[in-house]
Amino acid sequence: IVNEYLAFLHQRDFPCVAAKAALSRSQIQCMIAPHMTCPATDNTILKFLYNFVDSYRTSEAPYHSAAVIFRDPVAMDETHFDAFLWQRLKSLASLDKENYTHDRRVDSSPASSQYSFSLKEEAFFILGLNPGSSRKARRFKYPAIIFNPHAEFEKLRSANRFDKMKEVVRKRDIVFSGSVNPMLADYGAASEVYQYSGIHYGPDWKCPLTN
Repeated sequence: IVNEYLAFLHQRDFPCVAAKAALSRSQIQCMIAPHMTCPATDNTILKFLYNFVDSYRTSEAPYHSAAVIFRDPVAMDETHFDAFLWQRLKSLASLDKENYTHDRRVDSSPASSQYSFSLKEEAFFILGLNPGSSRKARRFKYPAIIFNPHAEFEKLRSANRFDKMKEVVRKRDIVFSGSVNPMLADYGAASEVYQYSGIHYGPDWKCPLTN
């Protein structure tokens, strides 16, 4: 399954250049979990992600990513995946709060345009992949939750490289998927939670996470 995920990223036209950079540097860590709806593995997932945070923080190299890939269910539509994604994120956040506060470099309110998900006081930009996604770039054989360190995006912005990378990704996504994801907002324009699942939300949608 890990090899299938790496091959998915390795596709020549795959739009996310940051993921491809992490792949080329062998800086993608993966965990295989049994079933996306089962909370029994959440502590194991959290331990995996904590270990990822520790290794990421000691590295000076850019482009790191952690993938939690679930064996089941492989037959689902994106509405069900969306529900399962928030279940797992809510559970992980609740467990994390037993020992850590939210990363103070970002906002803890999901309604804020400065929000990012946080574990072990490290902010993450989340990406969901699932077999039933309407977006080709999100349509992986297995459901997966990808954790990308938010600080790396901030470093790109500080180096004036983020906007260029964003435009490259959007152009590649048009070629790969036929269009740009309608939920893809510019940084600071809306909360990033609208981008986590890959589904198209209506105007009345409210994030299931709480701060």
